[in-house]
Parts: sequence; structure tokens; C-alpha cells
Amino acid sequence: MTGPYPPPYGAGPAGPPIYPDGFGQQPGVAQPYPDGGFGAAYPGTLPPPVPYPPRRRRRWIVAVVAVLAVLVVAGVITAVVLGRGSNQPAQTGALTEASARTAIQNYVDALSNGDAETVARHTLCGLFDAVKERRSDLALASLSSDAFRKQYSSAQVTSIDKMVMASPTQAQVLFTMRVTPESRSSRSQPEADEQAVAQLLSVDNEVLVCSYLPRTAGQY
Repeated sequence: MTGPYPPPYGAGPAGPPIYPDGFGQQPGVAQPYPDGGFGAAYPGTLPPPVPYPPRRRRRWIVAVVAVLAVLVVAGVITAVVLGRGSNQPAQTGALTEASARTAIQNYVDALSNGDAETVARHTLCGLFDAVKERRSDLALASLSSDAFRKQYSSAQVTSIDKMVMASPTQAQVLFTMRVTPESRSSRSQPEADEQAVAQLLSVDNEVLVCSYLPRTAGQY
């Protein structure tokens, strides 16, 4: 009897095997991944993503910039401080041993020469030009000069032994002077070294002897 050809599937259930969703396993055919690739499916649940360490480059850059800023500020402050310290010795009117010795010698010469005005200018310690009535000051200066000349015929400052600075313009000075005692007889008196203390003040570019005290006699 003539009829349609028998199906070529051989023995078993008729028709090709049907797989759900078209993902059945067929021998020799690679199955696609959900993302379109091909290969065997990963068994089980995918592992969580591996966390990468955070990038710290930005933190390092911020730290380096902060350190550099601190160093720059510190350098500026140091330069300012050192600049002020280096300028201090050259400050106008600052006392030095040389200026102290010159001022004391000027004062001693005024006492030896009877220069009452110069003596008063020193002892008024910067107030001389502002004082309106100076007669009492000049009289006191004359008395000091007379007393000095009765004791010494000459005096020469030989050394500054010690300066105690109260400020760049104020100091207490211990000094030595070579003096020739006054002699009212024909016999000459030998020279001697005597120490004295002076209070100095530098004001208006002038160094003044505000007080003078010999170590071996009264104050003049």
C-alpha cells in the first residue's frame, strides 16, 4: 500500500525532543550564556564582586600640599624674626661700648673743665631742652664740677669693664679711669686707676650720663 514515508526518527516517541525555552542540552551544540556568549553555565550562584582598595593618591597629594604650606609659613616667620634680630644692633641710638666710653669721657671732661651746661645736659637725662627754668640745674652742675676738680686734676677713661643692658638704649656701666689727684703742694701725686659706675641713656641720637658714682668717693 502506497502512503507517506515513515518519520525518520526511529523507534521511540514520535517527533523531535522539545526543551523548555529552547535551552535544552543537545549533544555537540554549545549553549548560549544569558549575555549572548557561549560555553558551559557557571554552576550555582555567582560570587559577590571583589572590592578594590580605595585610591589614596588624592589623600597623599592633599597631605603633601599641606606640609609644604606649613613649611613655607614657618620659613617666612623665621626670616622675619631673623631679619629683626639682625637689624637690632644697627638700631638708631643703640648703646655700644664705644658710644658708652665716648659719652662718659665727655661727661668727665665737662666736670674737669667746669662746663656746667654740659654737665646739666647729662644729668637731666634727656630733659634739658624741655626745661624752661635751668638755674637750679646749672647751679647743681657747677657744684659737682667744683667738687670733681678739687679731687682730680685730670681723668681719662681707660676701659669699659661691664655693661648691664636694661634695653638697647639703657645701660648701667662699670668703667675704669686713670686719674691724677689734685695736689695743692709742690709735690706731684702719682696717677691711679679708679672705678666708677654710670647710668647711661641713649636718646635723640645722644648718649647721656644720667648719674655718676665713683667707687672710692662721694657722688658728683
